[in-house]
Amino acid sequence: MSVSHAVILLLSAISKAYCPTETSSIFRLGVLGSLVGDEFLNLVRMKMRKSKARLLSRLSGSQRIWTSEIIRNETFGGSLLLVAAVSALLLANSPIQSWIVDLKNFKVGPEFLQLSVGSWAADALLAIFFLAAGIELKHELVHGSLKEKSRAMVPIFAALGGMVVPATIYALLNFGQDTAIGWGIPMATDIAFALAILAVVGRSLPIELRAFLLTLAVVDDLGAIIVIAIFYTSKFALIPFLTALALLVLFGTLQRKGIGGWYIYVSLGLAIWFFVHESGIHATVAGIAMGLLMNMNKSENNANSVGDRVLHLIHPYSAVLAVPVFAFFSSAISISDIDLGQILDSTMALGIFLGLVLGKPIGVFAGAYLISKIAKVNLARGISWWDIAAIGSLAGVGFTVALLISDLAFKANEGQAKVGVLSVLTASLTSALIATICLALRRRSHLRTKID
Repeated sequence: MSVSHAVILLLSAISKAYCPTETSSIFRLGVLGSLVGDEFLNLVRMKMRKSKARLLSRLSGSQRIWTSEIIRNETFGGSLLLVAAVSALLLANSPIQSWIVDLKNFKVGPEFLQLSVGSWAADALLAIFFLAAGIELKHELVHGSLKEKSRAMVPIFAALGGMVVPATIYALLNFGQDTAIGWGIPMATDIAFALAILAVVGRSLPIELRAFLLTLAVVDDLGAIIVIAIFYTSKFALIPFLTALALLVLFGTLQRKGIGGWYIYVSLGLAIWFFVHESGIHATVAGIAMGLLMNMNKSENNANSVGDRVLHLIHPYSAVLAVPVFAFFSSAISISDIDLGQILDSTMALGIFLGLVLGKPIGVFAGAYLISKIAKVNLARGISWWDIAAIGSLAGVGFTVALLISDLAFKANEGQAKVGVLSVLTASLTSALIATICLALRRRSHLRTKID
């Protein structure tokens, strides 16, 4: 069994067994890459016309509350992420540079699982981040924008466009070179940093646009984790994988039957993480798989589902601890031995920069626009294509997942790894600046509209 078959088997089994019928079909179509079939597109047209749907239509009251809470959490986390990355870069090029390097490479853990501090941050702490992302995705599938095909197609097509276009730009620029393996770097959007910018600059924009960015980024993360699992796995062990799969089935069954006990799920979660790690697939896959298995059904006694309550508990740890610590160790590189001319002449650096700064906004906008034309529907009142373009520019903020893929792609070449990190940071900050300007212009436009 190959890695790609194993990952598709895992995700398809999860969606088929544990997602509602309507939403699991959307999820499986996305995973298997068959979203553009004629039968499916005809179904989308029929669904939209039947419901007279508009793209990015008004959110329900409960969904508006949930989205606002997620955005508040991510806003603070995004600020910490930026501080952590900049601090790491400064400290790694200061007199205490050797201390930072020694700390990053210091190995801890039991004898059977000794990893460096940097590896623990990437493999274990980021699993918490992807657990939160998986629960957010499950919430969207059950209660949010991905619940109905007619509404789900906008963020799905936008996310697909935002992954394919940047990856294509990078691949074309690096075709036939040893740097071609980095094609996955410019594919992902950083939820925390992007939502932090939107929360600060785009306060007057409709909350539906924030929900669109959140859903887009979550689908984006799913695509990125599939890419990591399939294309950035150097080894594969079948027995640990099957063990992890069996434990995931148990995890999902317990969730489905409503069996409680945090000690059960913590123990199961640690075991699942360990066996996924031992299988050779990146351990963060365990996080998103468990997130997709969470019970999102609301009861008469509690307005919030088990999944939403777990998300409420772990989200602060993800935003305040996991992502900033990972960003710190990923950005802690010495640039004293890097030639500026080497970066400027690097097709790898150019591919990452153009992929994030140009490819992401073009892909997001093109994907959303394409589905609107296919389905022959218009945007909701109060939202224009200029708003979608502004959100697209914000999708170019890479950071967390882009840094992770860069680390996996170039871990055997320290020089390329450093150029990759610097390129991701530069491109993300450039995208953030462009997005800030675009969002400020859209904010003024919406304020004028309200006054008129």
